[in-house]
Amino acid sequence: MKEHELRALIDNVKDGKLTRRSFVNRMLALGLTAPMASQMLDFCGVARADTKFNYNPTKRGGGGALRLLWWQAPTLLNPHFATGTKDQDASRIFYELLAGWDSAGNLVAALAAEIPSRENGGLAADGKSVTWKLKQGVKWHDGKPFTADDVVFNWEFSSDPETATVTSGSYKDVKVEKVDDFTVRVLFDKPTPFWADAFVGTAGMIIPKHLFVDYKGAKSREAPTNLKPVGTGAFKFVDFKPGDMVRAEAFPDYHIPNQPYFDTLEMKGGGDAVSAARAVLQTGEYDYAWNMQVEDAILKRLETGGKGEVHVVPGGNIEFIQLNSTDPWTEVDGERSSIKTKHPAFSDPAVRQAMMLLVDRKSVEDHIYGRTGVATANFLNNPERFNSKNTKYEFSVAKANELLDKAGWKKGADGIREKGGVKLKFVYQTSINAPRQKNQAIVKQAAQQAGIDLELKSVVASVFFSSDVANPDTYP
Repeated sequence: MKEHELRALIDNVKDGKLTRRSFVNRMLALGLTAPMASQMLDFCGVARADTKFNYNPTKRGGGGALRLLWWQAPTLLNPHFATGTKDQDASRIFYELLAGWDSAGNLVAALAAEIPSRENGGLAADGKSVTWKLKQGVKWHDGKPFTADDVVFNWEFSSDPETATVTSGSYKDVKVEKVDDFTVRVLFDKPTPFWADAFVGTAGMIIPKHLFVDYKGAKSREAPTNLKPVGTGAFKFVDFKPGDMVRAEAFPDYHIPNQPYFDTLEMKGGGDAVSAARAVLQTGEYDYAWNMQVEDAILKRLETGGKGEVHVVPGGNIEFIQLNSTDPWTEVDGERSSIKTKHPAFSDPAVRQAMMLLVDRKSVEDHIYGRTGVATANFLNNPERFNSKNTKYEFSVAKANELLDKAGWKKGADGIREKGGVKLKFVYQTSINAPRQKNQAIVKQAAQQAGIDLELKSVVASVFFSSDVANPDTYP
């Protein structure tokens, strides 16, 4: 698309001739992400409708206890070190971000006083900076005020290589400066259409400077607050047993009036997905269970218990196979799987393409997940309008064999393909969970027919999703 055509589309949105949704759909067809397309409109001064919430409480508390069940238990409560959704979700009980995304892909302010735009001066005309105005009167759970110093510190904390955070990708290429006590500016090296990354979404949760300033860098894992969070959220910390349970209570000085509704919150972790589903659907011990990785046939049986029901809500997460692009057998600077190396087999596009053809997504959907999981070729699937129709998937053992034959991977006497002394023999590991083990079996069977040997490995979830980067059994 040429520049004048793009500008014409933006003008049509401004004039009401084209909806934001239609514009975003067209940008998706060109390969842009939904948030990037939406922020392009923001940058060009196209006003957006405010997100409306139907929840209008008249008082704080009174809702009693909220009992939640995560079958993958959290192991720490610092969002900058969260290695899985369970750690992110547990941290989110206590910590907040400047802004997050609603179900329609729009930015919603949290600790920010407003969403930056061209109209309010938040987005620079050259696209090289964004200015955030912070909400005033916000308190940390220990009574200290939340200010711009906390926001700037989170950038310093996360971007420090010695701190080694999992959120560093959102902060390492930007600079953040304090304008005043309640204003910060994020600076980019070049015009940046996707400006809402730092301090936004799962990587945006903000920790208090006064409790972490002595633990930036090599001492970051020693901070007591990694396990005893002090945030700005609706609930404040009561107790945490890593790998087991998080307990919290309503924060009386929460900055949003009449929230939260519940007086206490308990997030129980561990066990397995089937037991978690049973505790909600059959026994009623818990109010909600997360991410039920349970075969649909089992869920339907449990629903007959009459204590609860399954709500299938399209989400943003997907189950996918992640290939190691580095060499796990070669050590560089004391490190295996160094980014300075290439995987001896997966560096060949033919091998990667063959693996894609050997995943029978339809069988996984039909025989394992049913209504709770839809086969897809996309990473971005929801909201539905953001689901690209241009990407396709195919299951074909024959085509996989053809690709590998042409690439020179020959089958040996043991039936395993080999080229240049490298065999197509891999370890395929995931957390212990019945649907995932059945998924592994489906992929292994197809791979075997193509001359690829997969060693299946199942790891306890608390280990697989732990933060121990030196353990080969942890999620990469």
